[in-house]
Amino acid sequence: MSLDSDIIVDRRRIRRKLTFWRVMAALIAIAAIAGFALIATPGARGTFAAAGSIARVQIDGLIRSDSDRTQALERLENSQAAAVIVHINSPGGTTAGSEQLYDSLVRLKAKKPLVVVVEGLAASGGYITAIASDHIIAQQSSLVGSIGVLFQYPNVTELLKTIGVKVEEVKSSPLKAAPNGFEPTSPEARAALDELVKDSYAWFKGLVKERRGMDDTQLEKVADGRVFTGRQAIDLKLIDQIGDEKTAVTWLVEQKGVKKGLSVRDYKLQSRFGDLPFLKTAAAVTLEALGLGSIAHQIGQTGVAQAVDRFGMDGMLALWQPAASN
Repeated sequence: MSLDSDIIVDRRRIRRKLTFWRVMAALIAIAAIAGFALIATPGARGTFAAAGSIARVQIDGLIRSDSDRTQALERLENSQAAAVIVHINSPGGTTAGSEQLYDSLVRLKAKKPLVVVVEGLAASGGYITAIASDHIIAQQSSLVGSIGVLFQYPNVTELLKTIGVKVEEVKSSPLKAAPNGFEPTSPEARAALDELVKDSYAWFKGLVKERRGMDDTQLEKVADGRVFTGRQAIDLKLIDQIGDEKTAVTWLVEQKGVKKGLSVRDYKLQSRFGDLPFLKTAAAVTLEALGLGSIAHQIGQTGVAQAVDRFGMDGMLALWQPAASN
């Protein structure tokens, strides 16, 4: 009986060791793939733009300040690419990040023919990005616009009262670190925020008016924060043409003298671990091996990662946020 017990214990010990080494092997494999991707995939440094081709740049998701992206676009300025097509699918982001990206594309446009294609969404900061181009193309059902600025902050005053917590502070002046979310927002703090929002909004509207050649009447029709479909946007002068990448290539050939028949090649601004499909697959396989596949699936379905990403943005936002559905 003792011998049988020892055999069972040994088997369990071996099984635990085997599971441990399987998990370690999976983690090592993921790390190796990631290391290879950073070295072999030029996306981390800006993909080499081959001579005699059109560079395809993708702007997806939330827009923040990003020095790597700026440097990659500067390298594209000095590359042998014949022209650039910028695909945008973004709800916007911070006003500072959107302005930075806009400035980078304006500098790029000074060196190479550039056209924007809206893939689904170019709202708020995404639209700021789009108007860096002299020509904007969108599909009929794409959403563009949302010209406006917001400043959001959570206020947990009532929650703190409920749990019996009080936050005390000593500050140099009433508007220092205001609002802080731990006390009701004072009229003075709200007025100061209102001035910030109005100033940024005036800058945004002035940019749209200048870049899209609108008069005040035309601007007022589109600057109330709404988004518009591509069909609506073309009549409102928010975009120039209905179409897709093929339409963009045709425009570059006919209007910018780009040689006909050039291939369009991806130029990746950067590589992030979460953006690499094979890493996501490897991570999913590892979670499955650990019996945690359902967790990865739930996170992907609920959009927790995206929500956390938005919550982490600081400062003034040029961001379109439709109401969440139940």
